[in-house]
Amino acid sequence: MKRVQFSSPYLPYVFLAPQLAVIFIFFYWPSVQAIQSSFYLEDPFGFGSTFVGLSNYADAFASAEYGKIARFTVVFTGLVTFFSLSLGLLLAVKADAVIRGNATYKTLLISVYAIAPPVAGLIGMMFFDQHIGPFVKIAAFFGWDMKVGLNYFDTAFAMVVVAVWKQIPYNFIFFLSGLQSVPVSVREAAAIDCRSSFRRFWTVVLPLLAPTAFFLLVINITYSLFDTFGIIDVMVKDKAANNPITLVYKVYMDGFRGNDIGGSSAQSVILMVVVFVLTILQFRFIERRVHYT
Repeated sequence: MKRVQFSSPYLPYVFLAPQLAVIFIFFYWPSVQAIQSSFYLEDPFGFGSTFVGLSNYADAFASAEYGKIARFTVVFTGLVTFFSLSLGLLLAVKADAVIRGNATYKTLLISVYAIAPPVAGLIGMMFFDQHIGPFVKIAAFFGWDMKVGLNYFDTAFAMVVVAVWKQIPYNFIFFLSGLQSVPVSVREAAAIDCRSSFRRFWTVVLPLLAPTAFFLLVINITYSLFDTFGIIDVMVKDKAANNPITLVYKVYMDGFRGNDIGGSSAQSVILMVVVFVLTILQFRFIERRVHYT
């Protein structure tokens, strides 16, 4: 194979410099600042700070509210990840089998991904609106008096539905690409060996999609933890105080609305450590079950 030759040994580092600068400025430097701020009680206007050690961390772990939000975040992340992956895979399988009108079908499914999270949250609030929301009327038909923005469970349900709806097209794109890359000879051999379409998919096609599924698992967990911020902000802003929120939104609430810079920094460091440990566990125990071909 022909190898790329650079005229200067420093040229590759010049090409990498813009990306490295972005990573350093927008990730590493803010992370260092957050860790430093987590050990201080800071004036919100920048007039001074007092070293308090691990008090901010102790207050977070001792807070019953923080524990409640952490438990909801775990449940919210699990539900959004599971349903986003499951429905995305189901739609990809159905789209892969469509012969007539497949371009229109795929376009309609993918188009939702172009919607920004805050816009998705706004559309979701319209669907769950007390007066004009069709989902509220459907729920009322079954005897469910849905009050999104007032009832904790109803708001949590709406948040999960909107977050899943927003993420399904992303999973659909990757799963469909993975399905279309499965060799026709493999599918024909599986059809000869097994008459059940479900069993063929479970034993032949799904293992071949394992690398794609693992990648999407990591992406969807990250999406559930962080990228749903815009959806949550739109759906719970200016509503009653008993609405469910996730850990990343609590960091914003305490830091930008409560002016507790040190406490919100400590919470962001805790969340960063949790994501770091979770990523290690995923690559340590789940990736070993993935076979790359």
